[in-house]
Amino acid sequence: MTVAVTWPYRRDTLRRVDLLRTPDDRFADLPGWTLEPRYVEVPDPDTDPDGGAAVRVATYAAGPDGAPTVLLLHGEPTWSFLYRHVIDAVVDAGLRAVALDMVGFGRSDKPAQVTDHSYARHVAWTRQALDALGERDLVLLGQDWGGLIGLRLVAEDPERFRAVVAANTGLPTGDRDMPETWWSFRRAVEKAEVLDVGRLVASGCVRGLAADVRAAYDAPFPDESYKAGPRAMPLLVPTRPDDPENGPNRAAWDALGRYEQPFLVAFADSDPITAAMGPVLQRHVPGALGLAHPVIADAGHFLQEDAGPRLGQIVASFVQADRRRTPPGGEPG
Repeated sequence: MTVAVTWPYRRDTLRRVDLLRTPDDRFADLPGWTLEPRYVEVPDPDTDPDGGAAVRVATYAAGPDGAPTVLLLHGEPTWSFLYRHVIDAVVDAGLRAVALDMVGFGRSDKPAQVTDHSYARHVAWTRQALDALGERDLVLLGQDWGGLIGLRLVAEDPERFRAVVAANTGLPTGDRDMPETWWSFRRAVEKAEVLDVGRLVASGCVRGLAADVRAAYDAPFPDESYKAGPRAMPLLVPTRPDDPENGPNRAAWDALGRYEQPFLVAFADSDPITAAMGPVLQRHVPGALGLAHPVIADAGHFLQEDAGPRLGQIVASFVQADRRRTPPGGEPG
């Protein structure tokens, strides 16, 4: 049964926003996924100060407390289930993993209108969720929108992150056109009367998806009313020089140009959407200089599906090497 809550927020005028909540039984018996959510409530950045309900964000944790923590941020139109194989590899290496479902995705609350979503709001919701969890000293692993959001957070609060792994992602400013493959994806999302989320994810994988895995990506969305998030995100990517998020993204590029903590670029070999961004990040971020940046073979945009164990092993080795460079509580060696 749908649980709907509302909260008032102010942009130009006060109006109400419906939040949909996917029933728990939609997430029963998912293949390879056993993590239970811990929910945190975060205020909406546009909420009227006189009150209103908070937004519920689903978070997941695995691995030993006190171990170095990898923060896994997913993108469009997936949820934290995408990282199940990566989490297994990270935890098997003795590390801790924390994942968040973006607002509008997975088990997090889902604003019901496309216009309820903005780039700035998603950055704020993610920051507030990390604050609520008390998470710092993190290694970011961001893919797709997980990088668009995560790299903004790294830029604004670099002390929160001890290292970064950028995987099939970027930080667009609208100064260069997006590739045609991305425009085709955006047009497909805009025109679809019924948005087939599982099919969209499968189309971004070199190896395809089993039927039960596709169903797991459909699980957060019982019907079309729940899909405002997946429909909104392609519209929020800056594609013009005058996009309102260009200023914040350019500021983030400037900050990343001074980021000296380890910064690994781990891209797939078969992602036409983000391929051009990998070399740019390697050249621009000081922390990327001198590292051996892997190219993950036989993997597409959703490299977590095509090569999840391999990506997890790469991240674990990167974190362990960083620990040798920087002993706990010590200075870089």
